[in-house]
Amino acid sequence: MTVTIRLTAEEEARLEALSRRTGRTKSFYVREAIHAHLEDLEDAYAADEAVRAFEDSGRQSRPLGEFMAELGLTDSDMAEGRAANAAGGR
Repeated sequence: MTVTIRLTAEEEARLEALSRRTGRTKSFYVREAIHAHLEDLEDAYAADEAVRAFEDSGRQSRPLGEFMAELGLTDSDMAEGRAANAAGGR
């Protein structure tokens, strides 16, 4: 599929410079940018749908601290989990 886009002079210059510097085509970088952005958009829309579904269900949310206490988690446990997620160790 062929798509035509309009770039500003600055965007075009940056894309051209990156292409020359790396030896990859401009099309490669445009496809990479679209791919990454589509994933972000898909994630955002999925999150919005999940929130709407939760709200439509009539269920009540509760404070995080209450939920943590129910599960027997501490602030330290949460910090360790965040650190593991950030390191890619899900």
